[in-house]
Amino acid sequence: MKINQETLTQGAIELLQELISISSFSGEEDKTADAIQKWLAGFGIKTARQFNNVYVFNKHFDENKPTLLLNSHHDTVKPNSAYTKDPFHPRIEDGRLFGLGSNDAGGCLVSLLATFAHFYEHDNLSHNIIMAATGEEEDAGDKSLTALLPILPKIDVAVVGEPTLMDLAVAEKGLIVFDAVVEGTPSHAAHPNNDNSIYNTIDVLNWFKAYSFEKVSDALGEVKLTVTQINAGSQHNVVPAKVDLVVDVRVNDCYSNKEIADILEKEAPCKMTPRSLRLNSSAINPEHDLVKSGLALGRKAYGSPTLSDQAALSCQSVKLGPGDSTRSHSANEFIYVNEIEEGIDLYIKILKGFLVNS
Repeated sequence: MKINQETLTQGAIELLQELISISSFSGEEDKTADAIQKWLAGFGIKTARQFNNVYVFNKHFDENKPTLLLNSHHDTVKPNSAYTKDPFHPRIEDGRLFGLGSNDAGGCLVSLLATFAHFYEHDNLSHNIIMAATGEEEDAGDKSLTALLPILPKIDVAVVGEPTLMDLAVAEKGLIVFDAVVEGTPSHAAHPNNDNSIYNTIDVLNWFKAYSFEKVSDALGEVKLTVTQINAGSQHNVVPAKVDLVVDVRVNDCYSNKEIADILEKEAPCKMTPRSLRLNSSAINPEHDLVKSGLALGRKAYGSPTLSDQAALSCQSVKLGPGDSTRSHSANEFIYVNEIEEGIDLYIKILKGFLVNS
């Protein structure tokens, strides 16, 4: 029995209110996972679970077909000190649903769950559909989507639900965090020292400030390199042996993270050590039928500078969802109720254009 879209939309809004009322910081999402399973069961959908990752397969799953993954997360960051509203008390005021995780990424999550439920019993689709409501996205934890993917069937294309105003992020920058060390000669501050590590850092900082990578992406622009932390010294009369820097590098889709690491380790005027190379950039072919379906509905395509669970995927993927990224992690976070209504409608229309006509 196919489910009425209006019923799904109302149910999605009610589920989001329930999720807001439950604390679900990264690694502590067990109760929201329970709520998601219960909601899906209410529509006769059998769920599976790994840690706090809830996943479901469409009723007519056929291993001979390619597979589409719908994914969003149900963990949140902790509320910041600027909140004036109770972050765990969902309330609708002037069309805005307030609460922690409402925008990032609760609205996307419940909209995708409703969309999955809409297509659950459809047969003769071009792709299978897997819906995954996952945890630990906010801290890129080891029990996040990364842990779930190895036990899922091969994924051919994915929609990752993050707030994009329902425009299509057809590329997303990757991330490498480097620990950098500028060395010098330690000494007493009263004596001459031509190898002061702090003074040596001036030239290193200027090198980072002026450096640019050769390849520029049409969708994502330049690779962005930023020194974000600096630490040195412990006593006023001692020149330290080294200065520690942290360098944040946002990688476009012209490079792999390993290529960026190799370049900086070779060219930078200091020692560079990457913390991880797994958060690569993501992209989908602009001519992909999924993208074409969205563009045909008047949505825009753009490149996103922010990181999401797309970084865990090796397949082509698009980031797409209701809400506005600028509201994420803000005080008194909210999403407009009509953004959820529109999000479900557009998700269904975009996927219909892809799953039925491709």
